[in-house]
Amino acid sequence: QVQLVESGGGLVQAGGSLRLSCAASGRTFSSYTMGWFRQAPGKEREFVAAIMWGGGRTYYADSVKGRFTISRDNAKNTVYLQMNSLKPEDTAVYYCAASPYTFNTDSPTRYNYWGQGTQVTVSS
Repeated sequence: QVQLVESGGGLVQAGGSLRLSCAASGRTFSSYTMGWFRQAPGKEREFVAAIMWGGGRTYYADSVKGRFTISRDNAKNTVYLQMNSLKPEDTAVYYCAASPYTFNTDSPTRYNYWGQGTQVTVSS
């Protein structure tokens, strides 16, 4: 089993930055793909970014490419999402998730474990 806890959300003005953290438990953390998803009120959960077990391959949604950076520190069992140049459209609850797969990791159905989420609000 894997337990995930997100932190780092908050209120920020447009153009600002936030760094989200996701602390994971379990000895198998380093073998999992880690992803970030977000869900705004009234909208479906959408893919944001994913990082493979080795940390060398990352994937981003077109809407955040060039602004967000995903990274992981396997020694600390932690994955991060650095968010820069934030827009009001980025407002959502952000979830981290763990997947045993290394393919099609933009799909939420590939993820077995989910955190409780952290709120990110970007004001205009």
